[in-house]
Amino acid sequence: MMEQSLILEKLRPEVSEPGKSGRVMTGYYRYLGYRDHYDEPNRIARAFAIRSMFLNTYKHIYDHDLIIGSVRGFFTAGDDFNISDQDVNCGNNVAASYGDRSFPTNSDHAAPDYAVFLKEGIAGTIERIELSQKKAAERGDGTGVETLKAMHIAMCAFRDYVLLYAAEAEKHADAISGRDPEAADELRIAAGILRKLSHSVPETFREALQLIWLVYIAFCMEGRYAMAFGRLDKFLEPYYERDKAAGIIDYDSARELMIAALYKIRERRILFGADDVSNIAIGGLNADGSGGINEVSYIILDAVGTMQIPGPNLSLRYYEGIPDDFMDKALQVVGTGLGYPAMMNDMANIPSLLRHGYAREDAFDYCMVGCIENFIQGKQPPWSDGRYNTPKYLELALNNGVDMLSGAQRGPETGNPEDFKSMDDLMAALETQMRYGASEYVVGFNNVNDGLNPARYNQAFLSCFFEDCIGRGRDINEGGALYPSVHGAAVMGIGTMADSLAAVETVIFTDKKYDMKTLVDALKADYEGYDELRAALFAAPKYGNDNEVADKYAEWFVSFQNEIFSKHRTRDGGAFTSESHRT
Repeated sequence: MMEQSLILEKLRPEVSEPGKSGRVMTGYYRYLGYRDHYDEPNRIARAFAIRSMFLNTYKHIYDHDLIIGSVRGFFTAGDDFNISDQDVNCGNNVAASYGDRSFPTNSDHAAPDYAVFLKEGIAGTIERIELSQKKAAERGDGTGVETLKAMHIAMCAFRDYVLLYAAEAEKHADAISGRDPEAADELRIAAGILRKLSHSVPETFREALQLIWLVYIAFCMEGRYAMAFGRLDKFLEPYYERDKAAGIIDYDSARELMIAALYKIRERRILFGADDVSNIAIGGLNADGSGGINEVSYIILDAVGTMQIPGPNLSLRYYEGIPDDFMDKALQVVGTGLGYPAMMNDMANIPSLLRHGYAREDAFDYCMVGCIENFIQGKQPPWSDGRYNTPKYLELALNNGVDMLSGAQRGPETGNPEDFKSMDDLMAALETQMRYGASEYVVGFNNVNDGLNPARYNQAFLSCFFEDCIGRGRDINEGGALYPSVHGAAVMGIGTMADSLAAVETVIFTDKKYDMKTLVDALKADYEGYDELRAALFAAPKYGNDNEVADKYAEWFVSFQNEIFSKHRTRDGGAFTSESHRT
């Protein structure tokens, strides 16, 4: 059992309150920024739209906030009720006309470089933008000057956003001081932290966590989903250890702060009806070969186990020599029914990343975004993926490329299956169909992904958090990031394919109980009238039971998918990776 949390008991009922208005105002506030800058270049107008949104959204404060920042502020509140629905709808339409990137076009599912941002702070990042802008002007780089101007507008707006939250925290503290003086005092401390962060780097654990949390909320405000925290234990550890040595924090108080921030991820479920998959990676090897488990790793694990909510997604990077007591703790958290942390194998993932050409220190510093996708934190554009329905190509191989449901020619002609004399014949037809399908998938994705002009769909605020957009003076999707984008083809059906191929081999070619024509006829009839054949196929070996007949096809599945997708490239030269999913 996890320990009880005092802050969770106080915060849970506040966070669980339903929203009081269904109007999301972020689009309207973007419109206000656009409206005042219609004649500006597109990327500048977009930056002012971000600025307007940061400044105008309601800054919601809970009575028992320790870490400030809430997505409730995206909704109508206060004077916003005086804005008519007609005006809101009109503004939303104008904002929508500018368009936005989405998941397939590298908008979210990314892990910002929080480690660098913590070291520089808001003011240091603004200073670095200004220096790069000056250099871009000296070399006559007009695109760089304009791009950096947009980043400057966005980051200065974030600074003002932090200050507005500070003022609201102080105001709320005054409002509750009579009925809850202790909570009011905490809010005043939080307000002081926010004011400091507007101009100075964080120096304490609470300050560092607060800064990260408000960046996360800002990304949510922009409409981004599944924005990962990355290796939170690694870059919060120095602040925790320094505070601990100074006697201003201990394990329990740090855990309370962690819960105070992460529990508010539940707001997405309450207000928007869906959980966020904001991934946190703990553990893992460091580039020098040392293990990454530290006391903050335990704190995060403990906090997630105590909260018992679907988000954040917690990922544990497992490695040889990981402390036994930590693994015991992790398995206890999984055993609560939460299912987290997901176990990620460094012994497989790091070599894979090295094969893709990432620098050693970056491969060792990977985290996860979204559900389980490997990501180089702060150094590549947002992740994208899609579904590749592998079992469909087995159907096409068994019908000469013709869809059995529609009768349409969906794949190349690979021969009448009645003429297949061996599994080799079937596998040759299947691989031809899969190569064709992979090429079709890639073309479809690249056509969509490349359809957005990076110069018009830039992302100024996001770019501030990725190497080396500021140094290069380029948007994250316009060559600013150190590495190109990566797309994951979620190749569905490893279990279905392995079981199906093992059944065909066993029943048709080994036992020879039936021929290929009978099998195809049965499939077209959905097995109506073919009960004995269906029973024989069901009785064949199944993947996952240490049976060579089935398991060899699972091995083939992974190897061949990698072969056919690895030859393709994304629009900016990145890799297509194949993600095997059992269905």
